[in-house]
Amino acid sequence: MGLELNPSKTRITHTLKEYEGQKPGFDFLGFTIRQYPVGKYHTGKDGSGMPLGFKTIIKPSPKKIKLHAENVRSIIRTNKTASQHKLISQLNPVIRGWTKYYSTVVSKEIFTGLNHLTYKKLRAWAKRRHSKKNASWIVNRYWLVDQGEGWEFANKGRGKQKFLRLIKHAETPIIRHIKVEDRRSPYDGELVYWSTRMGRHPEVPKNVATLLKRQKGKCAHCGLTFKDGDLKEKDHIIPRYRGGIYRHQNLQLLHRHCHDKKTAQDAVGNKRTKTKSRSPKPKSGQ
Repeated sequence: MGLELNPSKTRITHTLKEYEGQKPGFDFLGFTIRQYPVGKYHTGKDGSGMPLGFKTIIKPSPKKIKLHAENVRSIIRTNKTASQHKLISQLNPVIRGWTKYYSTVVSKEIFTGLNHLTYKKLRAWAKRRHSKKNASWIVNRYWLVDQGEGWEFANKGRGKQKFLRLIKHAETPIIRHIKVEDRRSPYDGELVYWSTRMGRHPEVPKNVATLLKRQKGKCAHCGLTFKDGDLKEKDHIIPRYRGGIYRHQNLQLLHRHCHDKKTAQDAVGNKRTKTKSRSPKPKSGQ
């Protein structure tokens, strides 16, 4: 094809052991790819099912971690005199984009470490602004404490500014790539499988495909996996007559017969609630 390797970007390395004084593994597109010796319960297997004695692990590369930390530090340093709202609005897109890119590999410990590093920089930023105030005053001014998620750097909606909080690195969920089953094809007509996997399909309504992916292809009432040909219906988790809203977070996908059962249960529960809330009739003579 006329292609040539670029000598400056090409090297021979080993992914499990040191090779010619070089550490094992290599960096590619911001990821570090290498293998680690493990025991028989964690080892990978070859195509015939035989244990290999090692496991391949992909992490964010140290170079990219350092670069991101420098970027966060630079934004905080540049906004020494800016408002908390402005600082958060500049940090959030950077943190969100970086963590999303690395959310499919082994990144949880790295995200936690970056959380701590960001907190230290923000604490220094706040201390510099109020050098004569004590630590307790500074914390109450810039952080929400005891909110169930640990300390949160937030502006608390002061003045005309809306409430805005800083995104934490570690709150981005790690979602592993799931291999496509060997017998599956995008053209096999199995709408439930591909909607569940991708959250979309040209032959399935968008909201139905989204619910299938969120529920991992299972009925929210009986817990059984949907099959092609099953009659599926959307249901309000909190019924409309109880104040439920028609939004994605209040919807679930059920089998048609499961939907009928849930509707009947909701009606019985509503009837009991009305009966209990009805005030007793006064006795005669009172």
